[in-house]
Amino acid sequence: MTALVIAEHDNATIKGATLNTVTAAALCGGEVHVLVAGANAAAAAAAAAQIAGVSKVLHAEGEGFAHGLAENMAAQVLAIAADYSHILFPATASGKNIAPRVAAKLDVGQISDIIKVHGADTFDRPIYAGNAIATVQSLDETKVITVRTTGFDPAAATGGSAAVQSLTAVAASTKATFVGSEIAKNDRPELTAAKIIVSGGRALGSSEKFNEVMTPLADKLGAALGASRAAVDAGYAPNDWQVGQTGKIVAPQLYIACGISGAIQHLAGMKDSKVIVAINKDPEAPIFSVADYGLEADLFVAVPELIAAL
Repeated sequence: MTALVIAEHDNATIKGATLNTVTAAALCGGEVHVLVAGANAAAAAAAAAQIAGVSKVLHAEGEGFAHGLAENMAAQVLAIAADYSHILFPATASGKNIAPRVAAKLDVGQISDIIKVHGADTFDRPIYAGNAIATVQSLDETKVITVRTTGFDPAAATGGSAAVQSLTAVAASTKATFVGSEIAKNDRPELTAAKIIVSGGRALGSSEKFNEVMTPLADKLGAALGASRAAVDAGYAPNDWQVGQTGKIVAPQLYIACGISGAIQHLAGMKDSKVIVAINKDPEAPIFSVADYGLEADLFVAVPELIAAL
């Protein structure tokens, strides 16, 4: 058995989600190979070769991979799929875009969002917004899997010495072209990789108050900023800050929730955090049921006091 991990990268460096996926792949048994498909991505391939536990890196070079278009990525994976018993993707926006295409073409069932590997064919995955865990077994010859990265420790980014093998890139699809992207510039840590996250909810009342109250706390802690779906829907925070089932799944060392009631969809995205601190003036708020430390207080008073104490 050999597992193939589809690397996420920016053509220069490997993204953190790939390291967690390598850990999951290793638990499936057998060797772990990594596919780096990109444009001018030799540096990313070299970085992948340094990941502990990886025995081979497959490097496909082509302009069609420059922006990670799912049509081209899926075609490249399918070109080598016959050599692998397991094909794993991080359960990110990119991975969830490519994996179903691969599974459909291989005529196998996709195993989504796994959080634990019991063996080569048996996995745990959350259902019902994380309120239940399903143990699923796949009898398909090829397992196509997406990995919830918060469920696995990252593999060491250095210490490996895998061989890098060049692949012939598949022809780029003529049915999809990259038009452009609008990328939010942020000096803070990336939300899904941050060790500390400070999140605000609808109780903040406005985008001005969100920035006025939450930004100084995040600055003080060197934290990433997050938000509940209600706060994002109300326009208090940008979409890419949303934490939850329909946003980003996070598991930082410290998660501070301010003015967040704790709807099921939000809890599904952050309840695996190592330490959870909740500040809310409603003693019945569901967030307190998962919090390690809860403060029943007005956030407009408590947060500035916390900043002053820090």
